[in-house]
Amino acid sequence: MNASSEGTRPRVTIIATGAANLASVKAALRRAGAEPVLATRAAEVNAAERLLLPGVGAFGPARERLAAWGVDGALVARARAGVPLLAICLGMQLLADGSEEALGVPGLGLLPGTVRRLDDAPCLPHMGWNRVAVEAPARGASSPAARLLEDGYAAFANSFALVDAPTDAVVGRTTHGAPFVSAVERGSLLACQFHPELSGAWGAALLARWLALPAAAPGTLADARRSAPDAGVGAGPSVPATPPIELASSSAEADRC
Repeated sequence: MNASSEGTRPRVTIIATGAANLASVKAALRRAGAEPVLATRAAEVNAAERLLLPGVGAFGPARERLAAWGVDGALVARARAGVPLLAICLGMQLLADGSEEALGVPGLGLLPGTVRRLDDAPCLPHMGWNRVAVEAPARGASSPAARLLEDGYAAFANSFALVDAPTDAVVGRTTHGAPFVSAVERGSLLACQFHPELSGAWGAALLARWLALPAAAPGTLADARRSAPDAGVGAGPSVPATPPIELASSSAEADRC
């Protein structure tokens, strides 16, 4: 069922990273009946009822851009408050503690672990369609069941990924030489290493299920300050603010089979 069938258009606030193909993301959201809006300020993130963190490119510049615009702390606070958050490709990697692609640059800390280069892959970047196999967390009968993720095939473009999965989440795994974490579903958080907006009917259905999650009430800047992440997360490197740009793929992504 289309997300707009109940008479309202879900509003999705897309956080600008300066490293994303926003056109395809916006088009997929509109096809699903949603209204995409772009955010480059903390106040816009705090007012969001749903958040989307996209990204294609390099971890370091995208992370620094979030810090320069001051939206990283607001993003973490809103996610911890239960606002539906969808992170795509590099966006998922930014949620981790850090990445081998940018040693010393802290991630947002919403997902435990460090993003690793796929050194066991037969070729890099990992491009095209691959299978996503969904696993429930191994924590007994009280473990959460998947509400959003289903087995299927998705479109990928990556050379880095999380390898170790959170123990309290539903996880999607994909194999490219060796297994890696291709998706994480935990509460209202959905992180995808693949591109759901480019993954055909399967990806469209996943977006529709995420859009059907209950929207969050707007927060305030005071809420963000009270829920600010620990030191190193939400502060980030001090860099001058620059206009958004469409970054090319990182040097690591330039490897070819």
